[in-house]
Parts: sequence; structure tokens; C-alpha cells
Amino acid sequence: MSAEEQRGTSTDTGSGGDTGLSTRTKALVLVVTALVLATTVTGYVLHSRGDAAAGPTGHIALDTPGRILFRDTAHGAGFGHAATVPTTRPGGPRTDGPTRCDRLYAAHGTGICLQRGGPVPATYVGVLDRGMRQTRQVKAAGFPNRARVSASGAMLSWTTFVQGDSYLRDDFSTRTSILDTRTGKLVSNVEGIPLTLEGKPYHAADVNYWGVNFAADDNTFYATVRTGGRTYLVEGDYRKWTARTLRTNAECPSLSPDGTRIVFKKRVNASANRPWRLYVLDLATMEETPLAEVHSIDDQAAWLDGHTVMYGRARGSGSGWDVWAVPSDGTGTPHVLIHDATSPAVLTAGR
Repeated sequence: MSAEEQRGTSTDTGSGGDTGLSTRTKALVLVVTALVLATTVTGYVLHSRGDAAAGPTGHIALDTPGRILFRDTAHGAGFGHAATVPTTRPGGPRTDGPTRCDRLYAAHGTGICLQRGGPVPATYVGVLDRGMRQTRQVKAAGFPNRARVSASGAMLSWTTFVQGDSYLRDDFSTRTSILDTRTGKLVSNVEGIPLTLEGKPYHAADVNYWGVNFAADDNTFYATVRTGGRTYLVEGDYRKWTARTLRTNAECPSLSPDGTRIVFKKRVNASANRPWRLYVLDLATMEETPLAEVHSIDDQAAWLDGHTVMYGRARGSGSGWDVWAVPSDGTGTPHVLIHDATSPAVLTAGR
């Protein structure tokens, strides 16, 4: 019985009206009601404990180099849980932990876990330590969409859909936040950052940001901004709290380990049929290279190493997701890295 139902029962029976029942009968009814309520609550607790006990209990350490963190999408007890595999054997046995996430990422012993929850669309953002223990939780509006942790583990960012549920819809709206774990400062919505668009100060009500990715200095960041029906790659300065556009038609940037290149998705088709393709941009020359992956990828790709990117790719049958990998120089052939998986991140040593 819910709390609201309990309050309703109390109000009904406490109205002071004459029900016509004897005192003994009333007492018997109250006892039976209490027993039913206790049995229901006990059953719920036992059921919840049973579910937890039946779930994965593997140990995941976010500061263990040589492993890939991802969201397990295989059917079974591990579905939706954070999991890891060795980088040398990504197709081998996986370790599933007890933490559930709809989107996750980690670096340098710090993790971020986005979970959908509540009757009203909401996202619960969990900050995780190296042992996957939650140290802070932030509630955000909308559905989980993007998540990133800077290489140092200091800066966290996430994006949610607060209206619409696809970048292909004209009515979508996002909310992007940044958390500095060193100071605890939370910027719940980055849309207020002063923006310079194509060299001129710009203000508009339809500005949307998503996919924030910090550089190694924990100050410079890259993101996507959309306004006036166009998308732009943005370079931001966190301390100065400014941002400027670098080029058009670039979404979901992810900075290479050496900080010289960005992998992003580019709109190549106006229709819903294969709208995006993955590209790599050289930040020094601003030259772009299309990758060998010709399928449309709606993901914020990550770097497996300095020469390879990885990303979630939906199966053509619509029966699930896998993590794929492809060389970052436009050569080679895409291949499945981890079956039944999304949201990959290479783990690095912690602080």
C-alpha cells in the first residue's frame, strides 16, 4: 500500500462518523488491516532484497588500467549494469558490477552514472569513486543522453533530453551540466555562457548545448551548440566562462588522448536514413577525415587509443547494440569490439 493510500485510509477511518460497527469488530478490522499491510511491506522488502541478491556482484575498480568500462546490454541478470572487459580481450568474459546505468563514463578513478527514474522524466546523476561507490547525486530534468569525465577525473559533464528524444526531431531540447569535483561547483545549465558565433556576440532563445568534453587542462572544453537550425563545434574556456564556434556541422565531439584531434558525427543526409557519419578533425589544420564506418552513428564516440575510436552501434534488426571500433585515420574496416554493449570508456589509473 502506498503512503498516499495509507493516508487516505487513516482519513476515512478517522472522520469521527458512526460506522455502526462494535468496538470489538473495529479492533479486529484494525488488526487484520495491520497484518495485511505488514505482510505486503515485508514481501516487497524481501522481493527487493531477492532481486538485489540475484543481480551481478562482480568487483569493478575504476582506476584499473587495461580494461574497458561499458554498459552491458546482453539479456540476463547483467542487463543495464556497468561491466568491464580487458582491452587485450574485449570479446572475452565480462565482469558485471551491481551498479545500473543508462549512460556511463569514467577516467582516472572517477565515474559518472546516469540513471532514468521517476514518474516524471528525470535523470539521477551519480558521481562514483574508484570502487564504484556513489559520492554525490544530482537530479536533472529529462532523459539520459551524454556523459563525460575529463582525463584527470576532475571535471564531469552530462546532457539530458528535456523535450523530444532524438537529434532528428525539430522540437528537441537539451540540458547540459558541468560539475567540478575539486570545488563541488555545479553549473546546472551551460546555456547562459556568453557565445561568440562566427566572430560575433550571439544571443538567442533556441540555443542548445550538448556533448561537453574537457581537454587535459580541465579548462578548455569542446561541445556542440545548435541554434537557428544549424549545429556548430564550440571551444569553451571554463574559467573565463566564454565559448566560441570553430566550425559548422559537428556534433558530439570527443578529444583524442593527445588533444590534437576530435572525432565527431557529421550530418551528411537530410533524411532519417543514415543522417550521420563519423569524422575526425585535426584541430591544428581544421582538416576533416571521414572514417571507414559508413553506418549512421548516433553516439558520442570515444577513443580506444591514439589510433582507434569506438562507439555504440545499433543492430540493423533493432535487436540490440554492440560497441564497434574503427581506425581514426580513415583506413581499415570497422569491427565489433564488444557484443551487447554501449557507452564504452577506457579505464586509466586513478589519483
